[in-house]
Amino acid sequence: MVVYNVLLSVILFLNIMLALVVVFLERRDIGTTWAWLLVLFFIPLLGFVVYLLFAQNLSRSKLFKWKDFGKSEIARLSKTQNSLLHLGQFRVVNDAAADHMDLIHLHAFNNHAIYTEDNQVELLVEGEEKFGRLLRDIREAKEHIHVQYYILKKDSIGKKLVEALTERARNGVKVKVLYDEMGSRTLTKRFFKAFREAGGEVAVFFPSRFRLINLRLNYRNHRKMVIIDGKIGYTGGFNVGDEYLGLSKKFGYWRDTHLRMVGTAVFALQTRFILDWNQASADDITYDPDYFPHAESTGNIGMQIVTSGPDSELENIKIGYIKMIMAAKKSVSIQTPYFIPDASYLDALRIASMSGVEVNIMVPNKPDHPFVYWATLSHIGEMLKTGANVYIYDKGFIHAKTIVVDEEISSVGTANIDVRSFKLNFEVNAFLYDKEFASRLTRVFHKDIEDCRLLTLEQYLQRSRMIRIKESVSRLLSPIL
Repeated sequence: MVVYNVLLSVILFLNIMLALVVVFLERRDIGTTWAWLLVLFFIPLLGFVVYLLFAQNLSRSKLFKWKDFGKSEIARLSKTQNSLLHLGQFRVVNDAAADHMDLIHLHAFNNHAIYTEDNQVELLVEGEEKFGRLLRDIREAKEHIHVQYYILKKDSIGKKLVEALTERARNGVKVKVLYDEMGSRTLTKRFFKAFREAGGEVAVFFPSRFRLINLRLNYRNHRKMVIIDGKIGYTGGFNVGDEYLGLSKKFGYWRDTHLRMVGTAVFALQTRFILDWNQASADDITYDPDYFPHAESTGNIGMQIVTSGPDSELENIKIGYIKMIMAAKKSVSIQTPYFIPDASYLDALRIASMSGVEVNIMVPNKPDHPFVYWATLSHIGEMLKTGANVYIYDKGFIHAKTIVVDEEISSVGTANIDVRSFKLNFEVNAFLYDKEFASRLTRVFHKDIEDCRLLTLEQYLQRSRMIRIKESVSRLLSPIL
């Protein structure tokens, strides 16, 4: 009995001390703090372990370094643009960009995101189309290929990709592959054996330091990027796996959105890859002008590549989303697999909807994470009350991460509408300033509506008591999902 009391006292003491750390030292937002306090209260001992694995604060960490950054073209462009923006002398040709200089200013100063408007952008919404285009570009690569994915599977399409990369490596092309350990946890060293023997290089983001234990488990690199010869760039929602080709029995048809770009915006993707690679690999990439060749593009789409992650004090992609929503005069159309916004994002959308802006939100009917699904439904109910249109995608699984405002500006990338993407994951999004491209995305949205059902407020209010309980529990945990 005495031993039991001592043990209980120790557990309670540890919980109190950890609670003090959560409240006073970590300086988290109030919602996240309360969520962790609930975990510690209801599961005292296990909660302590969960906190250590999932709740490190990386905002003060200097994770990404590139000692040659000052030599790069993007550093020069960023310095010049910020100076001109500060003086009010920065000029653009693109009409949509001219109408949203404040958004350009926001990303330039807070994320060092250069603005370029010489870009050609191809919209890819089918897995076969995306991977077919990517593999063709890889097979034509001459100098280097940089590949980064959150999920890279050793299935049919994964093998096909690595085989194409191996063939290029054998022919003297410098090929680097970077993947996230948790997202690509099924990969083995053997999978890359032939690739490495051909001269290819592989790095793993935030690998486990101890067997079966990863103290950075909760912070994952969710970015998807491919840069080919410094001239062609890919980013968006597609990972590498057969399910992204619609071959999964669970999800069926897979609807996603990806971009293929040619132009100076590729410089920003290249820089982001170098920073991520240098964090993950002992073999740093040093400056090479071949990584930043003259852009061979006749396009006119304005773009900024914006990144975010737990190492930053600001949630760069989220504040960009909010700025877009608050600028809306006519419409906001959003596609996302998860809709678990924080209070600031939700308020921005609610205010837009209540102000007469047409707000359209499309989410999937098939959940891949139960708690996330119920939390999504809970927040969807808040939007229905303001008059927003909510579309439930029934054809398969919609994984696209897009937002279009007034058919003028848009964003496509890797960030979902949830706290994990905003705060915990390393993400990358393209913010596009072009009316024709925004109209293209809008047409895709309306085509997808044909495979949706409209969820009404009346239908939502008729949900069962059990669903309401699931929503309530999931909403409480949403800051740490």
